[in-house]
Amino acid sequence: MSIEIKWIHHASFRLSASGSIVYIDPWKLADSPADATAVFVSHGHFDHCSPEDVAKVSTADTVVLGPADAADQFPQGRVLQPGRQVAVGDVAIEAVPAYNLNKDFHPKDNGWLGAIFTLGGVRVYYAGDTDLIPEMDGLLDVDVALLPVGGTYTMDPDEAAAACEAVAPKSAVPYHWGDIVGDAADAERFAQEAPCTVHLLKPGQTLTV
Repeated sequence: MSIEIKWIHHASFRLSASGSIVYIDPWKLADSPADATAVFVSHGHFDHCSPEDVAKVSTADTVVLGPADAADQFPQGRVLQPGRQVAVGDVAIEAVPAYNLNKDFHPKDNGWLGAIFTLGGVRVYYAGDTDLIPEMDGLLDVDVALLPVGGTYTMDPDEAAAACEAVAPKSAVPYHWGDIVGDAADAERFAQEAPCTVHLLKPGQTLTV
């Protein structure tokens, strides 16, 4: 089986496989597809938790998942905590920690999230807004890692490359560049340093694995 991964832009993705569709941190969407099986909101910052954009992808049956500060903003929201696993239809979602070690933008105590999504027989790790954290060493059997590379609020390219060492994915896609913070040079540097295949997507492009 396979999965289609679309980088919408910034930290927003769309995962699609076997009729199931997951949106990750949808923000500033140009259209309103209303096709989501589930929406994952990693934390409450405006560029990740946008009720307007979640509404654009949602139907009456869509489940919205995230930490309390995000999930509580949605009538269909379900609170996730690091270490919890849930299933929405054919999609398995394992919540994992995402936080800063040496800056104050994303405190560990907030319980904000990354996640591993399993659909179409593929395991996709979305790191969230995070630094290189010890918990990455415990992630297993990741096929594709989606990693922030913009620095300032998250990992920079060097740290993201080290995250690939820790997680050992088969391939990786950089995000958190091209809007607010980070640029193409950060993505390219990550691609040069990462110890795995790196897919440099442009906004709106898709990858099938």
